[in-house]
Amino acid sequence: MASTTIRVGLLPSTRFMLGAAQVPKYSDKENGIIATDRETGEKLYTVMLFLMEEDRAEALKVTVPASGLPNGLKPGMPVKTVDLVARPWANLFNGQVSSGVAYRVSALELGLEPELDSGE
Repeated sequence: MASTTIRVGLLPSTRFMLGAAQVPKYSDKENGIIATDRETGEKLYTVMLFLMEEDRAEALKVTVPASGLPNGLKPGMPVKTVDLVARPWANLFNGQVSSGVAYRVSALELGLEPELDSGE
């Protein structure tokens, strides 16, 4: 089955903040098997990011490969996303359809605090 990957366009005013530290993404949680990238075999992690732009904010659960996690990453830190994509998904289980959007980045970069207007 073909999957659709959509590059996410962001406004210049968009900011991200790490809401929760990375946790392993499991392909089989009962047996402790961490999910890996299908192409590279690299371990995958999930982070909670807060997306803020203009008059809205949203929490996004985002998948990141291990190599894309910078050292020193802590909740509350501003971050930048590299190659943010969205993948719509749907599952049918016991006659019920569930659907959503999965987000993924190739990397996170430590961001700088936005500069405040000094009024000068």
